[in-house]
Amino acid sequence: MRISNLPNRLIQYLKEVRIEAKKVNWPTRKEALRYTLIVIGIFVSVAIFLGTLDYIFTLILNKVILK
Repeated sequence: MRISNLPNRLIQYLKEVRIEAKKVNWPTRKEALRYTLIVIGIFVSVAIFLGTLDYIFTLILNKVILK
């Protein structure tokens, strides 16, 4: 690989990236918002579930170990 070819190879790579990016099926604004809200909803649900488990285990350990 010669250093003198590097700029040409970089330009060719960027052109190919641009061509491939045009082929991507991008979500609409409405779809992106819906997917974002789904992810946030799942995140909050899992956080509440894990927080509840943590609280229960903390209570149990405090009663059993730290009578």
